Amino acid sequence: MTRLHGKTALVTGGALGIGMAVAQRFAAEGARVILADRNGEGAARAAAAIGANARAVTMDISDESAVAAAFAEAEETGWAPDVVVANAGVQLFGQDAQIADLDLEVWKRTIDINLTGTFLTVKYAVRTMLKNGGGSIILTGSPTAVNGEGKDFTAYSSSKAGVHGLGRTVAAAYADRGIRVNTVQPAYTETPLVAAISEDPESRAAIVSRIPIGRAGTPDDVAGIMVYLASDDGSFATGATFQVDGGMTSL
Repeated sequence: MTRLHGKTALVTGGALGIGMAVAQRFAAEGARVILADRNGEGAARAAAAIGANARAVTMDISDESAVAAAFAEAEETGWAPDVVVANAGVQLFGQDAQIADLDLEVWKRTIDINLTGTFLTVKYAVRTMLKNGGGSIILTGSPTAVNGEGKDFTAYSSSKAGVHGLGRTVAAAYADRGIRVNTVQPAYTETPLVAAISEDPESRAAIVSRIPIGRAGTPDDVAGIMVYLASDDGSFATGATFQVDGGMTSL
């Protein structure tokens, strides 16, 4: 498997869940991979498990100086990414709520990480790619951005709607300069992010019942489409949303 041979990828949220699975799959496809996460120790463990073609960087995506420093270090060490997966995010179970009950600080924290953090990641990815002849940027979206799945998660749903809009805007702005931007929209995918659902049998059964394929998603379900978008096979794809949701948003 060498679909990504010669490419260097930076994956945010690389310490766990979808980010770690994508980094592992990219490396298996021949890429060098930078696992970026505010949990630097977790990212380092994940990178060590991958091997010599992986390295870790501590990066809080909501902190512009940290994002700028991580991309600068990658360039200075010959690891400038031509693939960037903006995947890191939070979903504040027990705090996010319907709008009448939503605390402003929960709103701000969610937006700061999910939307502003994605903005900063994409900003520095574009700056890097403009210097190096283009590349592929992949965003992690959510069904909550497009339907009523997120009615009890006002901040999270709004942040992901912003991510979807950001992807289309940046794709249109830079298509003529060799930069592609696409959004992957997983359905309910069992990762540490959603432990509040996966560890509650009633809540888990309720959400799985709305997935026509009849099961929860896994991080590996998401990795394959990201390989396609990162590879030259996806060279004509930009500004699109790719649903990997077991049919959840098709009904």
